[in-house]
Amino acid sequence: MTTSRATAANRLPRLVPAPATLPPAGLTGLDPEWSRLIEVPEGSAAGGLGGGLGSDLGAAATGSTASGVAHGWHLLDNGPQLDALGVIPVGTILCVHGNPTWSYLWRGLLSSATDAAASGALAWRVIAVDQLDMGFSERTGGFRPLARRVQDLGDLTDALDLAGPVVTLGHDWGGVVSLGWAVDHPELLAGVMLLNTAVHQSAGDPIPAPLRLALGRGILGPATVATPAFLATTLALAHPSLSTEVKRGYRAPYLTSARRGGIGGFVADIPVALSHESRPELDRIAEGARALAVPTLLLWGPRDPIFSDRYLDDLARRMPHARVHRFEGAGHLLAEDADYSAAALLWLGDAVAVTPDDAANAVTSPSRTGDLGKLDQRMGASSTLLTATSGAEAVAPSPLAETAVGGPQAAWEAAGTHPLWYYLDELQNSDETALVDMQPASRTVSWRLLSRRVRQIAAGLVFIGVKPGDRVSLLVPPSADLTAVLYACVRIGAIVVVADAGLGLAGLTRAVRGARPDFVIGAAPGLMAARALGWPGRKISTARFPAPMAALLSIEQTLAELVQLGQARLDADDALPPGPAPTDPAAVLFTSGSTGPAKGVVYTHGQLSAVSNALFLQYGVGVGTGLVAGFAPFALLGPALGARSVTPDMDVTAPKTLTATAVAAAVAAIDATVVFLSPAALVNVVATAGALTPADHAALAGVQRFLSAGAPISESLLAQAATLMPQATAHTPYGMTEGLLMADITLEGIRAATASVSMPRRADAAAHDGESAPSTASLPDTAVSASSTGGDGEAALIATSAEVNPAGGVCVGGSTQTTRIRISALDASGASVGELSEQPNVTGEIVVSAPHVKDHYDRLWLTERASRRGGVPGERWHRTGDVGHLDSAGRLWVEGRMPHVIVTAGGVVTPVGPEQRIETLPDVARAAFVGVGPVGTQQQVAVIETVPPARSVHRASAPLAAAVRAAVGSPVAAVLVVPGLPTDIRHNSKIDRSRLSRWATGILSGGRWTKP
Repeated sequence: MTTSRATAANRLPRLVPAPATLPPAGLTGLDPEWSRLIEVPEGSAAGGLGGGLGSDLGAAATGSTASGVAHGWHLLDNGPQLDALGVIPVGTILCVHGNPTWSYLWRGLLSSATDAAASGALAWRVIAVDQLDMGFSERTGGFRPLARRVQDLGDLTDALDLAGPVVTLGHDWGGVVSLGWAVDHPELLAGVMLLNTAVHQSAGDPIPAPLRLALGRGILGPATVATPAFLATTLALAHPSLSTEVKRGYRAPYLTSARRGGIGGFVADIPVALSHESRPELDRIAEGARALAVPTLLLWGPRDPIFSDRYLDDLARRMPHARVHRFEGAGHLLAEDADYSAAALLWLGDAVAVTPDDAANAVTSPSRTGDLGKLDQRMGASSTLLTATSGAEAVAPSPLAETAVGGPQAAWEAAGTHPLWYYLDELQNSDETALVDMQPASRTVSWRLLSRRVRQIAAGLVFIGVKPGDRVSLLVPPSADLTAVLYACVRIGAIVVVADAGLGLAGLTRAVRGARPDFVIGAAPGLMAARALGWPGRKISTARFPAPMAALLSIEQTLAELVQLGQARLDADDALPPGPAPTDPAAVLFTSGSTGPAKGVVYTHGQLSAVSNALFLQYGVGVGTGLVAGFAPFALLGPALGARSVTPDMDVTAPKTLTATAVAAAVAAIDATVVFLSPAALVNVVATAGALTPADHAALAGVQRFLSAGAPISESLLAQAATLMPQATAHTPYGMTEGLLMADITLEGIRAATASVSMPRRADAAAHDGESAPSTASLPDTAVSASSTGGDGEAALIATSAEVNPAGGVCVGGSTQTTRIRISALDASGASVGELSEQPNVTGEIVVSAPHVKDHYDRLWLTERASRRGGVPGERWHRTGDVGHLDSAGRLWVEGRMPHVIVTAGGVVTPVGPEQRIETLPDVARAAFVGVGPVGTQQQVAVIETVPPARSVHRASAPLAAAVRAAVGSPVAAVLVVPGLPTDIRHNSKIDRSRLSRWATGILSGGRWTKP
């Protein structure tokens, strides 16, 4: 026995043997038919299983290594129920729990898999074991280190005569044990699934704090065995809290200290030191995982104080083909926090396409592996299972053979475009302006300087160890520094992580932690936040700090030092590495989080180049264009377009801080011809137009194209902004982080769309706070019947022609030159289940395809899969999450977001149309239309801002409520008045209808009348 093992295990109370038993009846969610007991002969150590399985182990575990020693196991098995259904399983899911849980953890999967088989889906046998000394399996009376537990599981599957194909599923320590079994049984293995676990602990990293505490002298025995403290602490990690009944289920096998010996044994077996007895076996499994080529699924709860994302990173590096999904908000007990069983079965359904004959062969074949070879092919790289680290659906890639033969340049030529840094090379000797910094003081940067600085920083980054594929989080405000750092990173193949401050501190923290950057380059505010909130990554500062502060912030280099290092390497003729290929990942951008936690969106180099190409084709933005970007990400595209760019003097986290004079100053600074502003910024620009000087007006008169996008914008506001730039064509593009330019419409196009429909106009429809009646048409009825628009029942409600969709919405124009737009119709439940179609006046989810659509969501396999659902095979399509329709002219009308669709007893209702009609009332500034109650019988509720603004939350007066109901034209359960509607942080304009729905539900259920 090693010193490390003795130190921990010898501090545990004496372990008392006890036979295996069945669980008590009445445990929530546990079907007694699943439980079975089996006697399993204990095998001796097999050769090559790693350290820790010598005679000492045998004596400690059983008193003998002689054959004939057996242990009683309890396990859950839905096999008999599958037999009763008369179905043949296509394979077995072998589930292994961790510490201090038991097979009860997997009850949801057993139930779901059995129900799926009963419904005609692929049948999976699920076997969930109780490890020895745990759950209701035998208490052996001895200490069982990791290698013994891996052998124990092998003994059990031998006793069960388990035939392939087998997919392992493990959590916590069960993840390690199941991986050990997988490494040792390649002939049976068809796949691997893991929930929060770890297979490697770096010597330089401390183990998680809760485990350090449990291992403390004087604590191990009392916390894990003598008392249920360790078990109670684990159960408290659920989000939301477990019910009393479920806690009772988990506690059932561990009611006395004599039953908890295995809990202490597992903690004692944590290989804290390199000399620990179980360290060699852990290392063997960790290295063996690298060779596992079978499909792999990693499901993760990021709110885990034990197995944090750094352990997920390690697993993903060892198994780069794995599909990964992080359930934001979930933690260590992911099996309780999220619907992991649905995810697992969905993944298995994608992974395997098995015919009844295959299934029969898998069971009846005399071979232990059954028809595993055929199944392996279906689950391998050539199957429909996703196999790239990205978690993306299979799409037609750029020709990789050309990349291999001719290098990245040949790949770019084959792709028909050029890399993001192309103009930095082409214009490296030009003294023309590349960009201008407007704050803290105006600073002009030439193409020559920008190109040189990018090369210097790139060389410096390579020198300090930044490699292709490394993630670099940029916490730098829009500036020349940000532009130079970004292009330096993409030039050397590093992946930039751009999570802007507009997400707010909490959102930014989730984004950075989720992206797990290897390096963080930041200004003072970002680095201080990174220090305070524990953001990962080696730190590089844009400015120099005093030594004590630099040490406190863990700053390793400054940007100036990188420039010096890089120039030294360039002077020494150290060339930059070859540039990345079009298919290589370039950036992780984050959504605004307006309908949930911000999602990381991965773009390849080719896709970002396609974004710049789309801007050029649609708006002529290219070499010589002056671009004012009131939305920072667009300013970063300036160098890729060969355009000179500037971000106006503003707080990027608060677009409403942008003034008309700041826009004019930015236009004048670069002689801009194109201006891009968000709707929230535009409101204040119009409101502050009175401060413009004649010189400001003269500068704005030179603008040729004006764009505003990010949220719905009224025709009136766009028209008022257009008067400030009288020579400009006003555009409002439609797009999202996942596809930045999907459709476009001009101010004249909006007016034409308005004229094409009939909207009852009220004399009291007047402008309020710079906005007036919406630019688009809407009609009295907003319900989409189960027959999905255009049926006879709806025709009578349409005041003009049958070509008008009654749902209204915001017209965002036709598709851009490189984009295709389709609609997936909603059914009666509000789900978008229709085939992709261009049929006019059908309300459904908006689905887009373009070369510049994102590659995939970052570590969100389920979300990515859903976003590709129903797409054309071999093409890259994206479900936007927006709901709308195409009109007979091919124009797209946006009616809201899919999560905001209201499903009443009378049909499906989309929110934008009712909101538009409510906003025509003179006493209403803005409106939100939400549903409360169960889907299918939801009640409609209007939440409004009034003119003048209300000081407190209250019910609308009877006359105002009556006017709102009349405007909507369908039953409205309540009209609530608020001082202000909640909006997203980034744009300050997207109303958070989900939040309002929850708030209204509370108010109408008797809750306090608080602000939303």
